[in-house]
Amino acid sequence: MFIRILYPLLFLLVSVAHAQAPKEDPKYTKAVLHFKSLFNEGKYDSIFSLFSSDMKAQIPIDKTVDFLSATKSVSGKMVSTNFESYESSYAVYKAQFERRVYSFYISLNNSQINGLLLQPYMPANLPKLNRNLSKLILPFKGRWTVLWGGDTKELNYHVEVAMQKGAFDFIVTDSTGKSYRTDSKTNQDYYAFGKEILAVCDAQVIMVVDGINDNVPGTVNPLFVTGNTVILKTSKNEFIVYAHFQKHSILVKEGQMVRQGDLLGKCGNSGNSTEPHLHFHMQNVEDMNVATGAKCYFTNIIVNGVKKAESSPIKNEKVENQN
Repeated sequence: MFIRILYPLLFLLVSVAHAQAPKEDPKYTKAVLHFKSLFNEGKYDSIFSLFSSDMKAQIPIDKTVDFLSATKSVSGKMVSTNFESYESSYAVYKAQFERRVYSFYISLNNSQINGLLLQPYMPANLPKLNRNLSKLILPFKGRWTVLWGGDTKELNYHVEVAMQKGAFDFIVTDSTGKSYRTDSKTNQDYYAFGKEILAVCDAQVIMVVDGINDNVPGTVNPLFVTGNTVILKTSKNEFIVYAHFQKHSILVKEGQMVRQGDLLGKCGNSGNSTEPHLHFHMQNVEDMNVATGAKCYFTNIIVNGVKKAESSPIKNEKVENQN
């Protein structure tokens, strides 16, 4: 369970009607130039005054100021903005900052800002990957529960972040649905903690992060979002991300070739994780800042006791590999 915070990110979506247009609407030109001027001058409270009442209610002034000041600290001043397109209720710009390039999304309602999204700019020529090409097994032994998985926000909060839109969070639960044995205060109390994590297919290990402490349950480490991490690259240029391993449990090294079913390490609670679990997803490129997630279908698994040849499980389903 993690969200991208490698760069400052502000997001509020308020549904508004906005017709597709072939060129930039003058009211957006004016709004973006005004935002740029205020941002560069550090007048963050003035930017807040441009927000709609819904924006102000959901993102109060202190959080707005913190976000904008952090963005400026990391990225520098806003140098230029180039209109690119409309997406849903948003006008989309390529925003060049002094030290970063972002996609800048802005939505207006009666000239008030009612939606902002700032994320790393994704070049249009990145490879497309809609679903896995390699045949996959589940990344563990035994029966696990899908904590988050599926194509809707209700089933899977990951869908709102491009690189994680096909992601899963897996836990281990007992017959009552609990993921822990007694009081949930230690990692060792959770059924998933220390469970073996497996390679889902033949691949090369291209990234390993280890040495990050496991969190006390209920707390997170937002400085190392994925925690102890392994990324695999398949022969079909699929990039498979495993997050939140137990500290010092990872057994593979960068450059190593692994076979389907090989042991990678043990499930932990490191990074932006509140309890021991496995975060798993596939993406189109290695760089998580610009990647887009792909949907994963697992071959020959058991879902809620029923054998399925090709399945992408959803929230609350209990899954295991066929022997």
